Amino acid sequence: MNMKQNAQYIRWFEDIRNEDVPLVGGKNASLGEMYSELTAKGVKIPDGFAITADGYWHVLKSGGILDEMKSAMEGLDRNNVTDLATRGKRARDLILGAGIPDDLWAEVKGAYDMLCDEYGAETDVAVRSSATAEDLPTASFAGQQETYLNIRGYQALREAVSKCLASLFTDRAIAYRVDNRFDQFKVALSVGVMKMVRSDLSSSGVIFTLDTDTGFRDVVLVTGSYGLGENIVQGAVNPDEFYVFKPTFRKGYRALVRKNLGDKKMKLIYGRGGAKEVTRNVEVPEADRKTFCITDDDVLTLAGYALTIEDHYSEKAGKLVPMDIEWAKDGETGELFIVQARPETVQSQKTGDILETFRMDERGEVLVTGKSIGDAIAAGKARVITDVSRLSTFKPGEILISDTTTPDWEPVMKTAGAIVTNRGGRTSHAAIVSRELGIPAVVGTGDATEKIPTGTDVTVSCAEGEEGYVYSGILKFHVEKTSLKGLKRPRTEMMMNLGNPDEAFGLAMIPNDGIGLARMEFIIASSIKVHPMALIHQDKVENAAVREEIDDLTSGYADKADYFVEKLAEGAGTIAAAFYPNPVVVRMSDFKTNEYANLLGGEYFEPEEANPMLGFRGAVRYYDERYREGFALECRAMKRVRDEMGLVNLIIMIPFCRRVEEAKRVIEELGKNGLRRGENGLQVYQMCEIPNNIVLIDEFSEFFDGFSIGSNDLTQLTLGVDRDSAIIVQEFDERDPGVEKMVAVAVEGCRRNGRHSGLCGQAPSDFPEFADFLVEQGINSISVNPDALLKITLRVVETEERMKAEKGRERVAPVPR
Repeated sequence: MNMKQNAQYIRWFEDIRNEDVPLVGGKNASLGEMYSELTAKGVKIPDGFAITADGYWHVLKSGGILDEMKSAMEGLDRNNVTDLATRGKRARDLILGAGIPDDLWAEVKGAYDMLCDEYGAETDVAVRSSATAEDLPTASFAGQQETYLNIRGYQALREAVSKCLASLFTDRAIAYRVDNRFDQFKVALSVGVMKMVRSDLSSSGVIFTLDTDTGFRDVVLVTGSYGLGENIVQGAVNPDEFYVFKPTFRKGYRALVRKNLGDKKMKLIYGRGGAKEVTRNVEVPEADRKTFCITDDDVLTLAGYALTIEDHYSEKAGKLVPMDIEWAKDGETGELFIVQARPETVQSQKTGDILETFRMDERGEVLVTGKSIGDAIAAGKARVITDVSRLSTFKPGEILISDTTTPDWEPVMKTAGAIVTNRGGRTSHAAIVSRELGIPAVVGTGDATEKIPTGTDVTVSCAEGEEGYVYSGILKFHVEKTSLKGLKRPRTEMMMNLGNPDEAFGLAMIPNDGIGLARMEFIIASSIKVHPMALIHQDKVENAAVREEIDDLTSGYADKADYFVEKLAEGAGTIAAAFYPNPVVVRMSDFKTNEYANLLGGEYFEPEEANPMLGFRGAVRYYDERYREGFALECRAMKRVRDEMGLVNLIIMIPFCRRVEEAKRVIEELGKNGLRRGENGLQVYQMCEIPNNIVLIDEFSEFFDGFSIGSNDLTQLTLGVDRDSAIIVQEFDERDPGVEKMVAVAVEGCRRNGRHSGLCGQAPSDFPEFADFLVEQGINSISVNPDALLKITLRVVETEERMKAEKGRERVAPVPR
């Protein structure tokens, strides 16, 4: 007979669709959907088959154990961990004791033989559980049951199938059904058997088609580590992370905008056998830890798979359906496979109508740091749990401190105030569950279980960017809630000042018109850390320890200068992607000489100046032989963002350009480095912060497309006040009539020359009335710090409406970009 057509308890992936969830569960239904629909579109899915829910019921009925199992579940106390464990073990033992009926086994054995015919004698397979509720086919039971890998031969396969069926009654699965009010005996289990991908010899990971921390929809997040994927899911390793920007990737650009190297200290491999316990972790060699586990081309291939999958599910649903996908790379063939996919169920469910912002009001001693998950803050007493047997000691509201977490911990995690782990990344079990629960987590701290004893009062903050902090003590914080429904937008463009790329995806959710000032110095200081000239001329760095530190940072780069270019491009590219297609104005480096000297190797390339604020800074450096090569690296990075990543919304801005002749030379220098004004839509702005910029604005307008008024330096130079001096701080005031006159002349000069006018200083944040003044002058854009944006936006709306009401006086129409 044709096994694929006539089997009673077996369905092959090619015959399974999403609509078959009641029969084969969500996991197997998704595999079947992708295998049958997407392999023709280039997505690689291993072949396989599913033992249906009918097969599960057949096991229970033929073994005569259904009544005993129901008896084992009667009177269950879900909150009694010991009672839950006892009843779960009894149910599992009953299923294992019943075994697999001969008629069912004959079909499984026959299907396995066919799989071996397809892939080769005694093919290794993965045996995966896929639960389903017959009356609620859309329910998700992800992570509740077991998976068995590297199964070969009849005996091992039979054992793995039995254990999968029994895993429907793991403690966590029982608790999950109680919490979600599912009848324990209206849920069945399907078992998927699929060709094993030898990722133990290569790498594997997880893909999300959105940013898991912020819900930002326009990126594909790929995580990966060496070996089998369970280490990533369970948080046993800190994986590599890659972000691909969807809109420009779809246009054919290599839109890999960001990469984070994980430490990947361990990899999970397996031996031979039918039980899961044969897998073991081994140390990853130091050189491999410092290398990404997959190539950029692999990342882009996986992103292509992910978008094909997301598009397919979205088309069927009639709306965008972000996806949670597992991938594996076969170490024998080098092929990349998708081994699981499901709709993402946390960030995609948020409405975004209320902007909730957590703020620390005070800070204390930092006990540990790690990757922040979410953006919330929580405080409480720490409870260190190093073994699952100690979970019963945990009290609701405590801060869970552990090495890592697994699904068995979920009943306790649901009661935690926050979670802190030694190991794990953004797609680890602890990270996923904390997002689902809406509680903060700091993962991958390295040594939290050693640094934070049980009973310690701590505050866990995930509200300060990509890095999460665990502070000593119960510290004060508050939550700001802002309704975004019906928020009016002014004619004046409301933009942000931003330096930290880690915050970009989250901040992009705030209603905005783009970035008015992205500070390149922040990216260089925090992500690169090395003076660019020290990378080009390392031989001039006399300190051996500094050279060694530079070598360590740039390991893996044949040309050390490429390190600078790639890191800078990723930082600027992340910001440009987050706010795309709105304009993102990136200011080229504006360190002072003393600040440059603080970079690694910087002291060998920077002169000592009595007054760096007015010295060798800004535009003059870019064509000077002492920094020209460094500026060329900055240009290469910006060109990569625009030309390779496709982020043409990036606008270049030149700071502290003193003279018109200097403007001409900088524009020429940009052109020599492939950044020609007007080419591919490139706009070049100038910081308008020196009185000469305003006096000669007509002449400067020949070289620049727009001007951004830097109120800090302009105030300093107009009033002759050192803005860093504590002695005369009272004399520094942007609202001085002379400063306001300078601003008014600059705005009028921009309008006269058809150039964009903006302001990116601190003044509107500190003095809301200064924002009123700017609107009255007809400025095109105001750029403020993110925490002030909504407040200033509302103020600008009021000012524009007031102006309109006053004798029909309306705000001056903005100059188009």
